[in-house]
Amino acid sequence: MKKIIDNLFINHPQSVNETYFEHMGQALYFSFNMCIGFFVCLCHAFIPGAFKKTGSQLVTKLYDRMVQNRMRHQAQQDALIENTKTERA
Repeated sequence: MKKIIDNLFINHPQSVNETYFEHMGQALYFSFNMCIGFFVCLCHAFIPGAFKKTGSQLVTKLYDRMVQNRMRHQAQQDALIENTKTERA
């Protein structure tokens, strides 16, 4: 049972250096923005003059945030590893 709980709630957030609630916040942020993206792209499909750049700008914003988040976490991991090496020396 613990393995199932870990697989569903703990392992993935840990793999991206987030707590369960940090990961939830990020996922909710992305899901909210993707819902907005769905709406503006749907409107654009029927009214091409509406939201001409909004969908692509939103995709770029979400991509940049995800990459920046990944880079920030990698920098934190690198610093932790470096600190561990320094303490051992």
